[in-house]
Amino acid sequence: MSGKEILIDTNIILYLLEGSDTLEKALQGKDVYISFITELELIGYSGNSKKREEQIAGLLSDCSIISMNTLIKEKFVEIKKQHGLKLADAIIAATAMAFDMRIITGDKQFRKVDKLKLITYEHGIQLTDRNEEK
Repeated sequence: MSGKEILIDTNIILYLLEGSDTLEKALQGKDVYISFITELELIGYSGNSKKREEQIAGLLSDCSIISMNTLIKEKFVEIKKQHGLKLADAIIAATAMAFDMRIITGDKQFRKVDKLKLITYEHGIQLTDRNEEK
């Protein structure tokens, strides 16, 4: 990994769809990845309009999607046992750890996982990189 790679959580895609300039700027020049579980959460939501489905498809086409693999499964078990995250969140966190990527999320639950290279986003406010605070 070159350091330009970043994994984005499902809620970050939703904020991007709402037009977050802060996130757009933060992701410029980055290789953006998502977990397969994020893809499923987005395309499987029954409340999406046809327009929203098209917007999601467009955004997903700009991302690389990471499939489940053995290393992610191992990290998932570790995270689930130690931190009790929900299934989807644990898979997303495990993906970031397996590929040693920074992750951007608006979900405070990820703060429990101290091994994550975590960037939190407070919608409409700011990005905070936990690794820069150390």
